[in-house]
Amino acid sequence: MKRRTFVIGGAGAVGALLVGWSVLPARQRLTTSAPLPLEGTQTALNGWVKIAADNTVTVVVCKAEMGQGVHTGLAMLLAEELDADWSRVRVEEAPIDNIYNSVQNVVDDLPFRPDHDSITKRAVVWYTRKVVREAGTMMTGGSSSINDLWTPMREAGASARAMLIAAAAAQWHVPPGECVAESSYVVHPSGHKASFGELSSMAAQQALPRKVTLKDPASFKLIGKPLRRVEAASKINGTARFGIDALPDGLLYASVVMCPTLGGTVASFDAAAARAMRGFVKALAFAPYAGGTGGVAVIADNPFRAMNAVDAIKVNWTHGAAASLSSAEVERRLALALDDGDGHAYYRRGEVNDALNGAARTIAAEYHAPYLAHGAVEPLNCTVQVADGAANVWVSTQMPALARHHVANVLHLDDDKVQVHTQLLGGAFGRRLELDYIAQAAAIAREAGGRPVQTLWSRAQDFTHDFYRPACVARLKAGFDSNGNLVAWHSASASQAIVPDALARYYGAPRMPLDKTTVEGAFDQPYEWPAARVAHKIVDLPVPVGFWRSVGHSHQAFFTESFTDELAAATEQDPIAFRAALLAQHPRHLAVLQRAAVLSDWQHPLTHAADGAPRARGVALHEAFGSVVAQVAEVSIGPGSRIRVHRVICVIDCGLPVNPNLIRQQMESGIVFGLSAALQDEITIVNGQVEQKNFVDFPVVRINDCPVIDVDIMPSQLHPQGVGEPGVPPIAPAVANAVFALTGKRLRALPLKLT
Repeated sequence: MKRRTFVIGGAGAVGALLVGWSVLPARQRLTTSAPLPLEGTQTALNGWVKIAADNTVTVVVCKAEMGQGVHTGLAMLLAEELDADWSRVRVEEAPIDNIYNSVQNVVDDLPFRPDHDSITKRAVVWYTRKVVREAGTMMTGGSSSINDLWTPMREAGASARAMLIAAAAAQWHVPPGECVAESSYVVHPSGHKASFGELSSMAAQQALPRKVTLKDPASFKLIGKPLRRVEAASKINGTARFGIDALPDGLLYASVVMCPTLGGTVASFDAAAARAMRGFVKALAFAPYAGGTGGVAVIADNPFRAMNAVDAIKVNWTHGAAASLSSAEVERRLALALDDGDGHAYYRRGEVNDALNGAARTIAAEYHAPYLAHGAVEPLNCTVQVADGAANVWVSTQMPALARHHVANVLHLDDDKVQVHTQLLGGAFGRRLELDYIAQAAAIAREAGGRPVQTLWSRAQDFTHDFYRPACVARLKAGFDSNGNLVAWHSASASQAIVPDALARYYGAPRMPLDKTTVEGAFDQPYEWPAARVAHKIVDLPVPVGFWRSVGHSHQAFFTESFTDELAAATEQDPIAFRAALLAQHPRHLAVLQRAAVLSDWQHPLTHAADGAPRARGVALHEAFGSVVAQVAEVSIGPGSRIRVHRVICVIDCGLPVNPNLIRQQMESGIVFGLSAALQDEITIVNGQVEQKNFVDFPVVRINDCPVIDVDIMPSQLHPQGVGEPGVPPIAPAVANAVFALTGKRLRALPLKLT
């Protein structure tokens, strides 16, 4: 909180100030600290909406569009309450301001189970919301965008509508209560009618309503409809602008080569051969930024010359702490960590050791998951111009405010001297939450004499210098009584922790000893185990790790749902019936599971595949980011013991479905993404160096191997929940469970392989 300075004389004064501050009203999320930039005849009615004289409505969106459709979904929320004509709605990126701080993703990272309800939890959540509104940051992540802005954007639309109606009523000398808004017009029973564009200037003079009444869902006209994406046409006709499309005047290009060993630095380099090449401008070494790796850059007059020149540079590297590390050593250290204890318990119920010791039968298993890269289609890039004591940054980022701050630090500028132009993102999946490539681009552009420079990573640099999904080892154990009833569940896992590392590189914060994301997908599931302990042990390793699509859920779901299936098989119970028996107090989850059973025709055997191979089904149920997803995978085994997935039935309860089109797209996307990781992908390390360098080494499921995907969306009136990530976690266990049903072989390591 830079704008506040507290002079406090002692601990008592600190407590008094905190208590006093905590009872103040929550920070408003309606008006920006500085006026919104306007173009032409635009008028801003609050920090979220501008209306032009031609009746165009521009919705200001503070979340990054990276293919998830969030610009469309958020615009729908505001346009619904505004009663805008959808065909006149446009979207614009928000400036950096506190009203756009992301709140929900921080709340979701608190270490509480979804079904945990207590005074403590309510107090912590309430207090966290207040703190983050004031001292948080703008970001897109955690499948939280619609959830976070469900109320603010609707209130912004309703406030603007009230101001337009008040302006019309004043002009017509009628009571505001007699006027209504309809499809970007305000009308009165007397026959008066005026467009939002005609009223916008007068509306801006009206007082901001102190309280607005939001629509009843029964009266929604846009929310719940499968509307087309607002940016779809621009992506079809080529006018969409991603980070790589930034073309400021006088643009130069930079290509980089980083130390092949993770975290390494430059000892020295020889650029003589590069200097002799056509188009060469400058070569320079750069330090590791924001948790990244050091390297050498070449600035040239076009990207191809920059790439060729950087290949010609001879570099002597300082390889650092990771130089002796291999994937096998990572596995060994994780297993050793679990040998020494199971770490911090994030969930306890009853006396699990007593229950296991008294069990008539116990079952145990060990599971493994590898490092994974993000593999976004648009390679990392950032364009920066440093001139006249200021900087402009054109970048695809999930963290615009922190991007600005890191650029300012590199250039020794105040934050307000840096302007960030957020572009569309050609994929992200968490990689563009990082700031290494942005700070690096600023350091390179500083050497360009005032001209803008686009720093563009090659695909090989992207794959070998990622912030990877952590490798993880898990050991699970369950106990049954003499009647075959489950009496105990014990889960312990070991991996690196993302959040402590991320906070250190984002803010320079001291490392926390705990991280809920390490064990999400294990401690926060709805199963009603009579006695349970779910724990995790953090292991420090010199491999950069970051937020990967669905984070801890991505591998913990595989462990939890595969082991649940093992227990059903061991006790000769139907996998769905076994799960249903553990969901008596969770009707929402049970309904999703039962719906998946009906749609997959679970009780009837599958016919053979077209080539005569037998097929079998596997099921997985998982809650992530507030949404409940069940998936049933239909699988056969092809030539060479290749696992083939023919069909996936996916049922989701994500609360009120804002746009069914977007939900289906994200479920399909998540399944393809998760299936690629389940069957094909892993990052392997030798001597501290990543072996995979392109999609040929880290393939995405192609169209000829993609299963038929059927998505069913459960009706709901609950608060909307996450959609971008919940489709990923269940697919790996669903496929693994189908393979077991088909072959009797239990696959406990990802990627899934029969040979």
